[in-house]
Amino acid sequence: MDYFNAFWVGGLICALVQILLDKTKLLPGRVMVLLVCSGAVLSFLGFYQPFTEYAGAGASVPLLGFGNILWKGMKKAIDENGFLGLFTGGFTACAAGVSAALIFSYLASLIFHPRMKE
Repeated sequence: MDYFNAFWVGGLICALVQILLDKTKLLPGRVMVLLVCSGAVLSFLGFYQPFTEYAGAGASVPLLGFGNILWKGMKKAIDENGFLGLFTGGFTACAAGVSAALIFSYLASLIFHPRMKE
């Protein structure tokens, strides 16, 4: 049942975002920022943790989950370091994921030799 919940919740998030992209004039970059900020706000309000417990990877993998991770890192760092944690917490919480994305995308570019479209 965990896989099923992750699949349908993640699929629903992706479908809603696709509808948002198709039916509005919002650019993809702005939609991505909206998702990250929405995840952080939902985490702040306390709604995202129960959602993640129900949906698992279906809620933690999309960009909403990235906002959740940023908020958790900032909250922890603020509790430990005070005001300075506001600036450092998000970076330390998501450093491994961002680093992995950069490293693997660089390796993929070495293997597949991407080119600009003409």
